Amino acid sequence: QVQLVESGGGLVQPGGSLRLSCAASGFTFSSNTMNWYRQAPGKERELVAIIRGSGSTNYADSVKGRFTISRDNVKNTVYLQMNSLKPEDTAVYYCNTKRGGRGYWGQGTQVTVSS
Repeated sequence: QVQLVESGGGLVQPGGSLRLSCAASGFTFSSNTMNWYRQAPGKERELVAIIRGSGSTNYADSVKGRFTISRDNVKNTVYLQMNSLKPEDTAVYYCNTKRGGRGYWGQGTQVTVSS
């Protein structure tokens, strides 16, 4: 079955960096679009970044120029490199993919940006 396991979250100061990882299994990773979402307390979950099987990417306006999504099709892992972090980036970050018309989510990893 599809499994997504995120890691790499933590506490970082404003202006700092973190790299999130999402290890995937149970499907043909290389051809699937992979997404990173985030959900801050009291807010709706929002799409942060997309990477398609072709390698093309899209980003939310709020993270453009600061975040980079990438994938390793040998390790079946998708990454989110987050630079110049701001307090408003504080959220639980989730990895997501779709297969057979159904969405799959990881358990999430907490990112806290605070001094």
